[in-house]
Amino acid sequence: MLSVVILAVLAAKPEVLDVWPDGKPPGVAAVKGGETVQPDDPKARKVIRLTDVDRPTLTIYRPEAGKENGACVVICPGGAYNILAWDLEGTEVAAWLNGLGVTAAVLKYRVPRVEKDELPGGPLQDAQRAIRLVRANAEAWKIYPKRVGVLGFSAGGHLAASASLKPASYEALDKIDERPCRPDFTLLIYPAYLVTKKRDALTDDFKVTKAAPPMFLAHAHDDGVPAENSVLLYLALKRAGVAADLHVYSKGGHGFGLRASKDPVSTWPARAGEWLKREGWLGAK
Repeated sequence: MLSVVILAVLAAKPEVLDVWPDGKPPGVAAVKGGETVQPDDPKARKVIRLTDVDRPTLTIYRPEAGKENGACVVICPGGAYNILAWDLEGTEVAAWLNGLGVTAAVLKYRVPRVEKDELPGGPLQDAQRAIRLVRANAEAWKIYPKRVGVLGFSAGGHLAASASLKPASYEALDKIDERPCRPDFTLLIYPAYLVTKKRDALTDDFKVTKAAPPMFLAHAHDDGVPAENSVLLYLALKRAGVAADLHVYSKGGHGFGLRASKDPVSTWPARAGEWLKREGWLGAK
């Protein structure tokens, strides 16, 4: 059933917007535009892997006319800040969200990272601007400005968490930047880079307060990116009095996206859909 929905969405003509004015991020003199697709790894599952992205874009997939519920989710694909798993953690996720009546905005943020061992700041600027851009187009896209969420996988989960918990990371450029850059709700699927090497605390740059948005977190126990990333963030949210759902599954590994498998982790989309509905993001205004 999901594959049919995916084909329907991909057959549609999505709207593609530059995230930044003239396509140039802050402090960048010029961009090449476009990107490259890495060759398939014969040992890995088939995934479209984009890299060399220097002109961030937002691709808008809208639900079937008349089925919109006013919610929009900015999707941050993963890829270790070196590539973007464009279909596995991007367009396929947009199709699932459209099936729930949610407008989906797939973010093509800057990769690869410049410094190998440092987490980049450019993608956070891209994500925060994307959230503001969605709110600026709320009327045209039939969404509510206070029903804008973010969903991220792996490194994209780190990015989504950063957008949810950190202040604006760039100086305002125009009226679009007068809008809030923090999402109203957050979904993190096997997020990475949130904990210290000892896995006993969140890294110092993550401060969780009562201002954090409600979150849904899903992880596999056997993930090489440790489940403590989700567990410790959940505990911090609980201490701050922020509502959150945590799901840790016995098997599933890493990078499963929404693709069906025999592992219990493949049920996370159903749980996420229930959470979105229960929390009121899919209901009437």
